[in-house]
Amino acid sequence: MSGPPEHETVVDEVGFARKRRAQRIRLGALAAFFVASLVTVHATGLTEKIDVQAVRAFTDSAGIWGLLVFWVAFALGVLVHLPGMAFIGAASVAYGQALGMIVGYAGAMGAAMTSFVLVRAVGGQPLGDVKRPWMRRVLGRLETHPITTIALLRLFFFLASWLNYGCAMSSVRMRDYALGTALGLVPQAVAGALFFDWVAERLF
Repeated sequence: MSGPPEHETVVDEVGFARKRRAQRIRLGALAAFFVASLVTVHATGLTEKIDVQAVRAFTDSAGIWGLLVFWVAFALGVLVHLPGMAFIGAASVAYGQALGMIVGYAGAMGAAMTSFVLVRAVGGQPLGDVKRPWMRRVLGRLETHPITTIALLRLFFFLASWLNYGCAMSSVRMRDYALGTALGLVPQAVAGALFFDWVAERLF
């Protein structure tokens, strides 16, 4: 049996080369954004300036739009590596323990999903095509048990930017990412809200 025609093989090779080139451009753009945002927040001192009181003052200044502004700021802040727990604390202090817990949790979910959607839209899913054995072993559990793995990672690393970016660039489905994130964020959001509410009662 003869193989595929030569011209088809050439077309396949050209298509593959173009796909690889496009993927590299997308990854380059994503890497540039990641590094630039990381450098910016550290160079400007944002990581030191962003705390519970700063976030609360910012959202209070928005008046009736405060809740929407809070959620948008939460999503953008996590995208550029600002500490997510500062937003959880601000929600607890601004809205009280029970409502603040809900607002903070909703904001954390929104931030995690925003990062996932934007990073995947820009960078694609290059980790899903990795062939190296050691990388396959690392990604294996994420592919076979995505919800459990993501929930456990959230429990320990909360809204870490590298976790959001890594999941977005893997082959994990958005539904599994959302479910794992939703489960893993609950203990962190509850504990954070209770802690900051306890601190607020003693300071204010």
